[in-house]
Amino acid sequence: LPRLRRDEIPGIALETRPYMTFALILVSVAATVALATGEVSEYDLGALIGSVDGEWWRIVTTLFIYDNFGYQFVALVATGIFGMHIERRFGTAAVLVVFLASGAAGAALSAVVGMYDVLGGNGAALGLLSAWLVDDMLARRRGDDRENDLLGVYVIGALLFLLSLAEDDASIVAAAGGAATGAALGAVMSPFRR
Repeated sequence: LPRLRRDEIPGIALETRPYMTFALILVSVAATVALATGEVSEYDLGALIGSVDGEWWRIVTTLFIYDNFGYQFVALVATGIFGMHIERRFGTAAVLVVFLASGAAGAALSAVVGMYDVLGGNGAALGLLSAWLVDDMLARRRGDDRENDLLGVYVIGALLFLLSLAEDDASIVAAAGGAATGAALGAVMSPFRR
C-alpha cells in the first residue's frame, strides 16, 4: 500500500509548527546571554527602568529582559505552553499579536500608575494564557467542549500573578493588564479558529 503524507489524508490538516513561540523565547534567552557578558545593561537592552521619558518602545522591549532566572523560567514556560496552543489554533501572527499587545498593555499600565520598573513578560504570558482560556470557554458555550483539564491552567495563571509578590520587577499591574488584554483578544479571535 502506498504511504500517504498527513496533508494527503482527507480531514487531517497539517499542524502549525510553533516557530513564532520559539522565536519569542529565543529573544528572551538571547537578551539574558547578552546581559551575562556584562557588556550591556538591562537599560541598554530596553528595560523599562524608571519613567518612560518618551521612550515608549521600552514597553515592548522590556518584555524580553529578566534579571531573575526563576522568574524567567516560569514566564517562558508559560509562554511556550500557551503560545504554542495559540499558534496552533490561530496561526503565527496571532501569537505575536497577543504576546506583544498583552505585554505592552501591561507594561504601559504599570508606567501610567507609577510602577516604573517593569521587567519580563509575566503580563505577556498571562495574555497568552487568557486568550487560550477565553477561546476554550467560548468554544464550550458554542457546544464544542474540548474536555481540557483546566486545573493546570489555573495553577500557572496564579503562579504568574504571584510572581509579583516574590519578584519586584514582575509587576502585578502588568500581570493584570496583560491578562485583561489577552482575554479581550481571545474573545475577538475565538470565532476565527482554524
